Amino acid sequence: MTKETPVQPQPLVDLPVPDGHGIYTFPDDLHRAHWTHTQQLADDHRVLEVTAPHTRVPYYIEARIPVGRQVLVIEPHHDDFALSASGTFLAHPRPLTVVTVFTRSRSVHPALETTYADIDTVSELRDREGAAALAPFAARRYLLGHKDAEPPYRPYDPELLDQVTEELRRIAVAHPGAELLAPAAVTRHPDHLLVHEAAVRIGCTWFWEDLAFWATYALAGCDQHLFRTRTAATMRPELVDITDVVLDKVTILRMHGSQMHPARKMYRPIRHAFTTAADLVDGTGLYAERFYRTEAPTC
Repeated sequence: MTKETPVQPQPLVDLPVPDGHGIYTFPDDLHRAHWTHTQQLADDHRVLEVTAPHTRVPYYIEARIPVGRQVLVIEPHHDDFALSASGTFLAHPRPLTVVTVFTRSRSVHPALETTYADIDTVSELRDREGAAALAPFAARRYLLGHKDAEPPYRPYDPELLDQVTEELRRIAVAHPGAELLAPAAVTRHPDHLLVHEAAVRIGCTWFWEDLAFWATYALAGCDQHLFRTRTAATMRPELVDITDVVLDKVTILRMHGSQMHPARKMYRPIRHAFTTAADLVDGTGLYAERFYRTEAPTC
């Protein structure tokens, strides 16, 4: 990652640690720490006010000033970049263009299914959530308009893979010199597997570790086993310390309230970031995100 103009440390808030007594209290501890953090920012004229589309709750976050080489981010769904890689770009802002492939959806948290009952309502809400989450990054957006997969999951359609590959290739050509970033597909979800393969086809060599909340998304032991079986020694992991911006990452996650409900349950990807930080070389960071690199494109 580029090191230019790192973001200043967040206002002083004691970060909760999810071990010891925190194994029981971490969800609420994080919720309180985040609320204190955003309230400290409320009186700062340099920050943005961003409102979560589902809850309509306003939060405060410092707008990032992108520097360095452009990054073309390819995400399967509106929340995937936020879940998996947003901390890195809060800490080290780069010019971002985000392509979201599967933007037609009826997927919301089960508790909200009666409130958002049809595909048009859900898709519109998730579009607004994606826009709100990306506002602090000053990111440009492309929405490809494909319908996401629904359970019970099956292998993706090879013809759809070909179509998405060509759509992504055209966008990549329109952004010469941009560095590509996509999901590593540490998951069985067919949308993630398809987007990963399409990104590889157009030359992507940089990938994030996919995170989400359900057992079929990347954090289950069987998913990790299948990922290692698929990738063998072809992907080299690298970690980025996000300790100084972890509470701002929580703000980004708050924008996706239709998926992460109720708000206190947004501790889960942060809990994973704590586990990930155990592998930091210097051992000083509390929270980190994991990425993977391949040596060269496979096409």
